[in-house]
Amino acid sequence: MLDVISDQQRKIHPHKFTLWVAIGSILMMFAGLTSAYIVKRSQANWLMIEIPLVFWYSTFTILLSSVTVQLSLKAIKQRNMVMYRRWMLITAVLGVLFLVLQIIGFYQFGENDIRLVGAGSNASYSFLLAISGMHGLHVLGGVIALVVIAIRAVSISKRNYSSLPLEVAATYWHFVDLLWIYLFIFFNWMK
Repeated sequence: MLDVISDQQRKIHPHKFTLWVAIGSILMMFAGLTSAYIVKRSQANWLMIEIPLVFWYSTFTILLSSVTVQLSLKAIKQRNMVMYRRWMLITAVLGVLFLVLQIIGFYQFGENDIRLVGAGSNASYSFLLAISGMHGLHVLGGVIALVVIAIRAVSISKRNYSSLPLEVAATYWHFVDLLWIYLFIFFNWMK
């Protein structure tokens, strides 16, 4: 009997395994995109990009959201549903705020007459948009998951203490957070 329990404890849940496979795939994609950026920046017409200040605010926001999602996970594991709901709502709001700040940042490029695509654009600007846009799509997926979990947390009256959905979402959220930190440093110092 103890052997069966210890075998079950050593196995990774299929949802977690699938998440790690997806994270590996996403990492390879971003490694390819940032490698292409490095190769292309040696072109004669490459322009340096000044990142708007709002991206610093969005970086702080996503870092803070990683803290709150971790506090939410801790609360559900302690079966403190009040704090779990509170931290989940805060995390979902911070996730949405991150996306809004990113959109504002890209609008600021336009206000500074920087064309990211089309006539008057430059490959450096288009790369910035493509790489950040791909990250934004992955963040959007994470935000949707966080919002769904937050809605379920506040609307379900029965006691459901399964932390698995939040564990998967939190792992993914920490991943997109770290990925953004990498991209933020990459764009600010890889000129």
